[in-house]
Amino acid sequence: MKTVWIVGASGHVGSALIKHLDCMEYELIETDKDEVDITDEVQVTRYMNINRPDVVINCAGYTDIKLCSENVDEAYKVNAVGVRNLAQAAQSIEAKLIQVSTDDVFDKASDRPYNEFDEINPASVYGKSKAAGEKFVTQLMTRYVIIRSSWVYGIGRDFVDVVLDAANAPQLKTLDVNVNRRSVPTSAKELAKMIEEFINSDHYGIYHAVCSGGSCNQYEYAAEILKRAGMEDKLVLNPVTESEDERPQYSVLDNMMLRITGLEEPMDWKLALSEYIEETGGME
Repeated sequence: MKTVWIVGASGHVGSALIKHLDCMEYELIETDKDEVDITDEVQVTRYMNINRPDVVINCAGYTDIKLCSENVDEAYKVNAVGVRNLAQAAQSIEAKLIQVSTDDVFDKASDRPYNEFDEINPASVYGKSKAAGEKFVTQLMTRYVIIRSSWVYGIGRDFVDVVLDAANAPQLKTLDVNVNRRSVPTSAKELAKMIEEFINSDHYGIYHAVCSGGSCNQYEYAAEILKRAGMEDKLVLNPVTESEDERPQYSVLDNMMLRITGLEEPMDWKLALSEYIEETGGME
């Protein structure tokens, strides 16, 4: 039985992993900041040495784009230094580290999806801090997997909740949605399934893991949410072109490494979205 330490256990991906991984197959250690502050090097090293996990999955992160821009030190402290602390502690006991990263490490015009061999070019503080975390992992470790995903939704507030809350609001009848921002919605449940593949395999390196079925813009995503929830008549979507934050306008990821390694890609994003809404109502 492998011991798996899930860091950031209450977030989208951490919660999905806890729900997905069979406790008869894995001994799960679940922590959040209150249990282990990953920015504290001594605390991380002590916890790693006491529990000696076989695999560490880092789902933690300082992810709010606006807050990252306003609190640059904190963004790098969590997304870069915290990752460094986990990486060097995991390396010291020869544990595997699975680092969950983001499409925000890319930010430039493109006419095709980004694969794992494309140069990253983050623009936001969030993207730059996550890229710095990736760099620490590659510099400090020999057994690691970096998994980049995009528009992840699941347990916890996200874009699915924003759209359905707007549809359920008694007064709000329109919602502004960006038509220029394009990526791939990815279910945390599908991402958790993908992560389990790496827990049990000897595949290492950088992988993109997004749902299949092609990309969409945010307007198309919102329309699909309403359609799958049977609420098309509850809300009018207003297409806008301006962005309210610094997230990249185009961040479509290509699962090239999954394909050429022979690993199964996550399911079609529309089917995954439908499954999520059927299971939870999309309101968790």
